[in-house]
Amino acid sequence: MMFRFLILVLGLFFCLSGMNMADAALKPNPDVKQGEKDAEECDCEEREHSHKDWKAKMEEREKNLLAWVDQYTPDQKDEWTKVIAEKKDLRAKWLAPEFAEKREKWKQEKMAKIQDLKKQLEEGKLTKEQFVEKAHGSKSLAQWKTFHELKAAAEAKDDKKAATLLNQLLDQQKQHNEKMKDMMK
Repeated sequence: MMFRFLILVLGLFFCLSGMNMADAALKPNPDVKQGEKDAEECDCEEREHSHKDWKAKMEEREKNLLAWVDQYTPDQKDEWTKVIAEKKDLRAKWLAPEFAEKREKWKQEKMAKIQDLKKQLEEGKLTKEQFVEKAHGSKSLAQWKTFHELKAAAEAKDDKKAATLLNQLLDQQKQHNEKMKDMMK
């Protein structure tokens, strides 16, 4: 009887110490300073991705894009530089506190639209492809596709196709900037 009691006490001891260690691992360490967030970083919860990774990816993409412009359409370098600078400026303005209310309204409308589309998908009224196209918008997908086609053309050293795709992407970027301006009105 005493042996069973000793086993029970030891089991509870190890169980509680394990739970205590798990609790301590989940609590933030007060000795580690969290640091201030960058002005451009959002205050969303931590996700699998990092905003710094996204920023680095965007900078790499911009660098590649400008290198391709130098190589395939050097006469448009100034125009591309202006469009990219305008895009960055518009993004910074959109993320500014003065547009917080508009951003939240836009986000809620977008999420409501996606929920409606999910419901239609579950009911069988939409195919998965139709859902993706309607949820993301064909224009935003077109810009993504154009960039990847441009990347493939540059890797294949297809000068003519790369130049055509750069012109197309420039037009798409200008349209995107106009859309952003309209959203901020």
